[in-house]
Amino acid sequence: MISTTRRGLEDDLRSGKFEEELYFRLNGICLRVPPLRERREDLPELSDFFLTKYASLFERSRPVLSAEILARLAAYSWPGNIRQMENTMKKIVATGDSETALAELVDISPAALKTGASSGPSLKAAARAASRQAERELISRALTRTHWNRKKAAGELQISYKALLYKLKQLGLEGADAS
Repeated sequence: MISTTRRGLEDDLRSGKFEEELYFRLNGICLRVPPLRERREDLPELSDFFLTKYASLFERSRPVLSAEILARLAAYSWPGNIRQMENTMKKIVATGDSETALAELVDISPAALKTGASSGPSLKAAARAASRQAERELISRALTRTHWNRKKAAGELQISYKALLYKLKQLGLEGADAS
């Protein structure tokens, strides 16, 4: 059985929110895969894979993405992760129009919604969103490196434990696995 979660099952196990026996039955081989926004270098290969898959499935010619389109894909935060990316490639093949498929990408991440990034261009909002995104990525990486040990992550980030807890809540990462 293959399963995924965004939750910190180890924390849930310690707090009694997740059954210990079930955890050990499911936890045969555990692979932690970072979210797509943390591995943008995979976008060209993944887009090629999905474009080829859906071109074959829909019996259409395989679209070729321009460097500009690839740059736009890399700039996007992918709040829906790999499933959102796959659906975008499917739309490109189905419609034959990458512009339409990319125009439908709306950043629905909590940071984008708080800053109003989808409502119009604003330098202040863009700077705030970029700062939050950078903060989120640094915190996510520290938590991944420390296997979600918040005290160790706070030490690595050179902030207090309370400050890290506040940031986790603010960024919508509390109790959630970044993968």
